[in-house]
Amino acid sequence: MASADEAFQVVMNDEEQYSIWPADRALPPGWRAEGPVGPKDKCLRYIEEHWTDMRPRSLREPR
Repeated sequence: MASADEAFQVVMNDEEQYSIWPADRALPPGWRAEGPVGPKDKCLRYIEEHWTDMRPRSLREPR
């Protein structure tokens, strides 16, 4: 369970899907830093504001 003062990093994968990851851990393969580092609620607000289309990038792009 995360403590109240634990810092998180907003991350994104190649399909432009967002998540959060503990800031003190190496990012998992396929993910890159893409937003703020800070408290969980701040990171989740950033995702809510920026991830407006939940479809993976491969489904959003014209074929």
